[in-house]
Amino acid sequence: MPDVAAVRRRLISDGIGIGVSAGAFALVYGLAARQAGLSPIEGLAMSAIAFAGAAQFAAIGLLVQGVPWLGIIVLTALLNARHLLYSASLAPWFTGRSRRERAAASYILTDEAFALALPAFRALGRYDRQTYLIAGMFVFVPWVSATMLGMLFGELLPDPTTLGLDIVFPAAMAGLAVALVVDRRAATAAVVGVVVGVVVALAVGPSVGILAGGLAGPAVALMVRETPAQVSAAEAAQTGSAGLP
Repeated sequence: MPDVAAVRRRLISDGIGIGVSAGAFALVYGLAARQAGLSPIEGLAMSAIAFAGAAQFAAIGLLVQGVPWLGIIVLTALLNARHLLYSASLAPWFTGRSRRERAAASYILTDEAFALALPAFRALGRYDRQTYLIAGMFVFVPWVSATMLGMLFGELLPDPTTLGLDIVFPAAMAGLAVALVVDRRAATAAVVGVVVGVVVALAVGPSVGILAGGLAGPAVALMVRETPAQVSAAEAAQTGSAGLP
């Protein structure tokens, strides 16, 4: 029987670095939003309603360039298209749940929440509402609260990069990504996504690289066929971490 408390302790341990990094960059976003002319209420509303870090930074940049709101909405929606893949991957775990609960869960679905929640569900062998909520709150709470601090006091705070906090997020996400690679398809998606994302980011731009890598990785992985033995091994790997501290 999976130990729910142990799985949650592991999730909290993994989520601390994510939360610290999210808060640090929310401070930067808050300051950027203020410098772009947004009021504290407008900047906070974007974090609380849109709740999409990379898309929010992109929106601020487009706003400064004078891009119309419709264009901003379309471009940021394309940037966040990878969330369709996240939700499709999590959908089987929500079987039997009401549409209201699924809608609420989609609201806090981010890159970080996905990376924290999926290994936890695999360890438990089932969906757990409180575990998913914990994963989501590790990003939502620091992001929204630090946004307001950035809007009000951002100019008084040091740049997170000078404190080395810019390394925390990619390092933590890389570590969490390892737990998601449990079979050939996952490994293929990871490798193709990284390669395509980096190449496109260097050639065109980071935002396009994220979108290209996020779509290319899963698309190629779907063409990888798994043998029955590999499927059994993957299932064992998914449930084998239940006893981890």
